[in-house]
Amino acid sequence: MPEATDYIILPPFKNEGYINVSDPEIQRKMKEAFEKIEKESKEYDIIVAGKRIKTDRKIRSINPSNPEEVVGIVSKADKEIVDTAIEKAWKVFEYWKNLPVEKRVEPFLRAAKIMRERRFELDATMIMEVGKNWLEADADLAEAIDFLEFYAREAVRYASPQPVVRIPTENNELVYIPLGVGAVIPPWNFPAAIMVGMTTAAAITGNCVILKPASDSPVIAAKFVEILHEAGLPEGVVNYVPGSGGEIGDYIVQHPKIRFISFTGSKEVGLRINEIAAKHQPGQLWIKRVVLEMGGKDAVVVDETADLDAAAEGCVASAFGFQGQKCSAGSRIIAVKEIYDELLEKVVERTKKIKIGDVRDPENWLGPVVNQYAERKILSYIEIGSTEGRIVYGGKKVKSLPGYFVEPTIIADVDRNARVAQEEIFGPVTAFIKAENFDDAMVIANGTEYGLTGALYTKRRERIETAKRVFHVGNLYFNRKCTGALVGVHPFGGFNMSGTDSKAGGRDYLLLFLQAKSISEKINL
Repeated sequence: MPEATDYIILPPFKNEGYINVSDPEIQRKMKEAFEKIEKESKEYDIIVAGKRIKTDRKIRSINPSNPEEVVGIVSKADKEIVDTAIEKAWKVFEYWKNLPVEKRVEPFLRAAKIMRERRFELDATMIMEVGKNWLEADADLAEAIDFLEFYAREAVRYASPQPVVRIPTENNELVYIPLGVGAVIPPWNFPAAIMVGMTTAAAITGNCVILKPASDSPVIAAKFVEILHEAGLPEGVVNYVPGSGGEIGDYIVQHPKIRFISFTGSKEVGLRINEIAAKHQPGQLWIKRVVLEMGGKDAVVVDETADLDAAAEGCVASAFGFQGQKCSAGSRIIAVKEIYDELLEKVVERTKKIKIGDVRDPENWLGPVVNQYAERKILSYIEIGSTEGRIVYGGKKVKSLPGYFVEPTIIADVDRNARVAQEEIFGPVTAFIKAENFDDAMVIANGTEYGLTGALYTKRRERIETAKRVFHVGNLYFNRKCTGALVGVHPFGGFNMSGTDSKAGGRDYLLLFLQAKSISEKINL
């Protein structure tokens, strides 16, 4: 049982700042980082209990800005390797779970320091592996560092003496203990932040992890596991087990010795995980804990009192930041009829100024979508949208560029029940929807199966108060964009089909990887 502690003192948590992409010195360091990545070895092994394993079958991680460029080649795990990883992890768990919290948090705090030191290399890796622009990549890395720092402090809090009601005849205490060995299955769109946050939360609380990274971003995950080992994390606490979801994903989830599954990704995959994990397997001793963060169909609502210039800026940033490949992206813009046309014009005007291209160039704000499948899916939705509304900007693949580039696309006059207003597209596409009034806008905003993020632009205090009550999303923002949650500031997670509302980066999150044990001792009076 982990030892409680009340003597670890850490400075108050503070969010990590961002680089200045226009600074010539920053640009020089980033250029050096790109050159380093292009020259370094591109082979990455499976890592199980510290042992590196090569297999014949590989995952090729390519640069979506230029698919001819290979960022890394990663060995693929099979079911036998998964079995070995789980068995080894359970053996390590017997040691790791009993380590005092002050020892357990040390490697994660050192990892945060190493990530700061390797900032430009890690930023450049994400820019090349998934097509983030410089600021998006650095914000991703900053969030990853925040998770390491914030969860270290939270682990100390959970390991400290917990308040219980005292009675004179007993000594009573409540302690939080880890669950065991679990699977962490992160997405590719926040390849550092979400991957690091999910892995850290599970491991820092005393669990051991089978990390199956997304096949589009296995290199940044490999580098993080290497950093953890450099920081002194015991071998086998985090095991790097890349592979396809179809081959080993289901197998990991249904494995009788997997205690929990932490997943971030699409609604379809999340529901499948939930279904598979719910079925008891022979030899399984527990009901599996499942933590799901899934999709969104998020709305930016603008009323007739709003600052339309600020609203337009927020709409563009929400809809097209990282090519709209965020579960929090503003893929619906709901405007009341009085200002609908004016807002639409302002959003189109700003969208026209977006620079598109290879994001190794800091002048390019909009990069590629992640792969060819995503490109095809997005273009198919744009085709659907052309029949459900009118395309007022964009709508095409950028054929002059070698990568998977899709123009930022605005579809106007979309019915609230249209497919492009209901289904998650996960690309640089947003639907403009006209509302009769503020109350109607709230009905439209709530009119999907999701409930992740939302934003309202208004100058009316009573409408803000009303939206607080009726806008049914896990993260609600006023007079700002609906993306960009900060660790500790905006605990993140959504309602309905957006997941289990896990509130990543909040005070409740680590509890998802712990179980409470109540202990009582009779006092002989």
